[in-house]
Amino acid sequence: MKKIIIILGVMALVTSCDMNFDEPNPNAPTIQSFWKTSDDAVKGVNAVYSIFHRGYAGYSRAMYFHGMLKSDEGYGSGGDGGLNTLMSFSMNDTNFGLTADTWANLYQGIYRANQVIAYVPGIDMDETLKKRVVAEATFLRGFFYFNLTLYFGRPVIITEPSQPTMRPVNATPEEAWAQAEADFIAAAADLPATYGGNDLGRVTKGAAYAMLGKTYLQQHKYPEAIDAFAYIVEGPGAIYELTADYADNFHIDTENNIESVFELQFAFREDENSDNDLDEGARPNPGASIAKFYAPGGGPGFQDGGARRWVVDEFLEEQTALGERDPRLPVTFLFDYTDELGPDFTMIYGETFTSRYGTGPDSQRVWYRKLLNDHWRNFESFNSPNNYRVIRYADVLLMYAEALNGDGRTAEAYEYVDMVRERAGMEPLTTAMPGLDEDAFLEQLKHERIVELSGEGWRFADLARWGDLGPALAARDPEFANFVVGKHEWYPIPQRDIDLTPGLTQNPLY
Repeated sequence: MKKIIIILGVMALVTSCDMNFDEPNPNAPTIQSFWKTSDDAVKGVNAVYSIFHRGYAGYSRAMYFHGMLKSDEGYGSGGDGGLNTLMSFSMNDTNFGLTADTWANLYQGIYRANQVIAYVPGIDMDETLKKRVVAEATFLRGFFYFNLTLYFGRPVIITEPSQPTMRPVNATPEEAWAQAEADFIAAAADLPATYGGNDLGRVTKGAAYAMLGKTYLQQHKYPEAIDAFAYIVEGPGAIYELTADYADNFHIDTENNIESVFELQFAFREDENSDNDLDEGARPNPGASIAKFYAPGGGPGFQDGGARRWVVDEFLEEQTALGERDPRLPVTFLFDYTDELGPDFTMIYGETFTSRYGTGPDSQRVWYRKLLNDHWRNFESFNSPNNYRVIRYADVLLMYAEALNGDGRTAEAYEYVDMVRERAGMEPLTTAMPGLDEDAFLEQLKHERIVELSGEGWRFADLARWGDLGPALAARDPEFANFVVGKHEWYPIPQRDIDLTPGLTQNPLY
């Protein structure tokens, strides 16, 4: 059999010498044949959204690792040696799948978005819908560039449909952030404030302003960030509120609520492919697989990603105004004292903590809970229907306060922190810590973002923005002892792309 295969391979090579590899596939849709109707336009932008559902490297799984486990709040805690090596700043493979495929997946999204932006304007269709579809694609392209800049620093900027003759080069971080800014600004002009029916979950004007503000804030452009956030908090886009119950932001029966500004939609589908997060064929899994990888081991999941114990202690630094434990703690983590009565009363997917883990090595583990489904079933699979709330109004309020404080308007910033604290039952900062100066207020904001937003994927961005990334974090995350300043702020650009792209260069120290 081996000889036959070799002969067939040689024959194929010989007969292929006269083939024209540039000739289009006659069975595949072309640009000329596809972009004709409004239905094509909507299908095109839907294909951009589908990037979020791609398995290994998308928001089904890997993007959460970058935002949480690469920070000091989390770590690779299971049997995935490659993941653990990457998250401990010890990975030297510049083509490692988790980083190289993330880069490729984000560019797949940009490739699809660029086609929508380029070709939909030429379709004879309803002008309002046309503008909306182009704005959606523009927002999504900006979101992909935000992530590329945050994690890779020097991405390639491509704003038109890709051609084989293109020879792109690295952008500077400033140029890359500027592209994200431009996309969010352009998108905001034509996006609606809300959607209904089957369109619920598409990006909105509020999402564009929130991401624009986040992009400005990441660069310390405080006046610009203030203007963007003010649109949502005090301006025409002030349609959001904090939910009465903090937990409503993380359960499947309270999705797309009044606090959600930008939310990725996941769904449960029961068929032969529904529990396979790597199937990207004609009917890819519409669910998320992250719950399976974040759930505790011993039955529910793989526990590939865990939280550091110091984060639990951060929640215990302050009690509510009534002298009780911060109610956000049991919503955020599963650990031995998720129930204040202890491991004999803490339930882990239908069993007590004690019965599952006893007093062995797992008894001190902490697992992220916000993306899990333990509130309604006793196991996790690769098809979690739990939506990911990318940006909540609480995040906007805390970012608005940070921008005001950075602009020297600390006294004005108190109000927005108080809104978040009071929802959790905490004493207002106005009375608990009045008169803080700019530096002290920022330090308090760092605490507020930990207890409000842990396990939501923004911790690495926060540390990068504050200039806190470095070996000093090893005091609470030992892996940061390996952190090399000037290198590990960014991932390596895939060497396979550098080899194929003249002019593309590697990030420093890789």
